[in-house]
Amino acid sequence: MLEEQSPPRCQFDSNNLILQFESTIPADVKEISPVAEGVMAIVKQMGCAAGREFEVETALREALANAIVHGAKKDPKKKIQFCVSCDESRGMLIVVRDPGVGFDPASIPTPVLGQELFSTHGRGIYLINQMVDEVRFEKGGTEIHMVVR
Repeated sequence: MLEEQSPPRCQFDSNNLILQFESTIPADVKEISPVAEGVMAIVKQMGCAAGREFEVETALREALANAIVHGAKKDPKKKIQFCVSCDESRGMLIVVRDPGVGFDPASIPTPVLGQELFSTHGRGIYLINQMVDEVRFEKGGTEIHMVVR
């Protein structure tokens, strides 16, 4: 169960960090905008990912939405954990973890081909991959790590 796990770690070298924080939110889609706006205010103030704010915010919103909708099935009793860190030399790392069963990222169809073009959902992971420099899934797909340089 998620409550028994330690929070995800933003694993940049702590000596070079200019920003690091972590938080836990209820799995409620109403939390996405306040969290994204709060994170982005701090990111802009600290100068993290300068010039890439749109990409960071879009990726964060999509990752939170996927965690809430797919990982936690919109159950506000379940919790979504996330952390954000910024390192002057390596950029920004965002980690989002959900309490779900996970998934195989390779099984997600591309939304830019065939009938998927007409789908009203299923573009989150595609958008994240377009917006950030590095994406990897850990813990069976329940944790996404996104790096913006």
